[in-house]
Amino acid sequence: MNRHLISAADLSRDEALLILDTADELARVADRPIKKLPTLRGRTVVNLFFEDSTRTRISFEAAAKRLSADVINFTVKGSSVAKGESLKDTALTLEAMGADAVVIRHSAAGAPHRLARWVRGSVVNAGDGSHEHPTQALLDAFTIRRRLGGGREAPAGAADHQADHQGEGLDGLKVTIVGDVLHSRVARSNVLLLSTLGAEVTLVAPPTLFPVELGGWPCTTGYDLDAALPKSDVVMMLRVQRERMNAAYFPSEREYSRRYGLDSSRMALLPQHAIVMHPGPMNRGVEIAAEVADGPRSTIVEQVANGVSVRMAVLYLLLSGLDPAKATTGADR
Repeated sequence: MNRHLISAADLSRDEALLILDTADELARVADRPIKKLPTLRGRTVVNLFFEDSTRTRISFEAAAKRLSADVINFTVKGSSVAKGESLKDTALTLEAMGADAVVIRHSAAGAPHRLARWVRGSVVNAGDGSHEHPTQALLDAFTIRRRLGGGREAPAGAADHQADHQGEGLDGLKVTIVGDVLHSRVARSNVLLLSTLGAEVTLVAPPTLFPVELGGWPCTTGYDLDAALPKSDVVMMLRVQRERMNAAYFPSEREYSRRYGLDSSRMALLPQHAIVMHPGPMNRGVEIAAEVADGPRSTIVEQVANGVSVRMAVLYLLLSGLDPAKATTGADR
């Protein structure tokens, strides 16, 4: 792997599969009475979050601690950044402290790339503006692979399918990503990563919520959700990001939900094996109905749990050269 994980495009198919396979190995640690490995003892991981976050920050913190790394949580409020300190000066401070890895979330697209020029440690992009969120795409791919495997024909009872899929991609699976693509860093990273793993990705949204530069993305697009659902193995609903909207992108939330919301009637259009995903946080009743979010074909809670295993794998591979199978045999007893 590269020294940093800034974009899903940085990963080759083999590198992405290595992360997913390593996450499979590390996920087994969660079933042990003591869920900690000594692998990154003595290493320091800094969570540098310039935007509010719950799931991602806690997930990275849990991942680092399960690998026995020291974790420093850096938030803007109460820091020198609130007094006007630049990103570069913050980076130099972290460098002086000897950070081995910096996990950064920032409102500006490209901030992780700039940070990587100023620190010797590894940089992991935990979301930069509306640009990318590569570890979210990795945990989504991990969840899909665990539920559906790598083939076009998903097994009967796929929701309970927990076979070992190490080495497999997502070849032939049809993934439909729905909603606010324009403001979604999750959508861009998922399109890049899932296509690298062999999935066929379709984006469905109102015309106003597609980015202008979409022509270069490896996916197809459409405006009709009802037409896309019967052909989908996976449907991923995106949050309507009101905080990033400075104009009226659709007439009303009610109208948006009527045309692009996933409710029980639309669930009936999906194949029986198809699963429902959402990166969270959700706007219940807008992009997804409560009965769908809490239903048996929803993977939303699994995605949160899988995020810890995937982020453990990313930190492990960036900061350690050991074989992942050997790492899981060294748990503290």
